[in-house]
Amino acid sequence: MNVTNFLANLIIPLNLCITLFIVAAMLFMLRWRRLAWSVALFSLIWGLFWSLPASSLWAGGRLEQFHPYTPPDLLPDADAIVVLGGHTAGGRLNWFEPYDRDKVTTRSDTAAQLFKAGRAPVVVLSGAALDGGVSEAQAMANALKRQGVPESSLILEPESLTTRENGLLTAKVLQEHNLKQILLVTSALHMPRAMAVFENLGIAAIPAPSPPQITVPDDQNFDFWLPDARTFEAARSIIKEYAGLLVYWLRGWV
Repeated sequence: MNVTNFLANLIIPLNLCITLFIVAAMLFMLRWRRLAWSVALFSLIWGLFWSLPASSLWAGGRLEQFHPYTPPDLLPDADAIVVLGGHTAGGRLNWFEPYDRDKVTTRSDTAAQLFKAGRAPVVVLSGAALDGGVSEAQAMANALKRQGVPESSLILEPESLTTRENGLLTAKVLQEHNLKQILLVTSALHMPRAMAVFENLGIAAIPAPSPPQITVPDDQNFDFWLPDARTFEAARSIIKEYAGLLVYWLRGWV
């Protein structure tokens, strides 16, 4: 595991809480008790903050609304639809509700809707095989073909492992096929970083995110301030995006 992956896993709420408690215990044994209690308190606050639905709605909702969802029929035409890989097997409708495989909207679903609406004649699919198996590009292509998108309209970029590589390798594909303007498809949460990367590379991209997921569910029993295990687990995606934006900005990629 490289340093980047280690840090990405460390900032996951549960991992960081456990790590900080271990650090606090070591400090306590070294008789630095005031510092130990401070570290332990921070760990509790960090865990509580990310377990609250209100926190996800505030932090994640801000990212999702940066490029608001627009129905396919209201988006302009483009030369190509570019779809970025990432959690393509997910797509639950609402962050705070249980996963229902019969009610999901993936990035490939969004791309299919755009294609069927006639927004672009070509779909570029970007994403490598994260687990050494079928690439995300190929998995999305298979999904699109099942929805009636012809294989002749699909272009695969199966090598990119990061958002930065999505942009770099997709730029080469677009240049090879003389495709100028694109509709960029990814999750609403990921769209701010994706758009920043593509714009930094000089690609004329129009945001076409999948519908937002971090929204108040239609549930009378929903409580903004009640700690929730599902919210705590899913918060890793929000933290990853903020951390990614910071790292990409520091490296001059956005």
